[in-house]
Amino acid sequence: MTGGIVGVMASRKRIYDAEFREGAVRIVTETGKPIPEVAEDLGIHPGTLHSWVSRARRNGSPSSDRPVAEPSPGGRLREGERAELERLRAEAREKDKRIRELEMERDVCKRFVALWVK
Repeated sequence: MTGGIVGVMASRKRIYDAEFREGAVRIVTETGKPIPEVAEDLGIHPGTLHSWVSRARRNGSPSSDRPVAEPSPGGRLREGERAELERLRAEAREKDKRIRELEMERDVCKRFVALWVK
């Protein structure tokens, strides 16, 4: 009798591709949303997402069971980390520039409306 239940349970197991797993983990890590909320939004079991996030934090990827290389001695950044840091800094500079542009546009619009109302 239990064999039928196991068969039903096994047929309900879903396989997610690496891209989906990595995207789900990024949502949790980058937005700070709680795992149960993200899991519900994605239609997956919270325990599944929790294991992906844990594995990603431990091994660098939700798909890999191999640990990430140890940090270089002396607290120095590895080549990949340095490249990522530079990419993020450039992205932040671009966003800051865009924010300043939008603030200037907003100020011009405010002045225009103030003049138009008078």
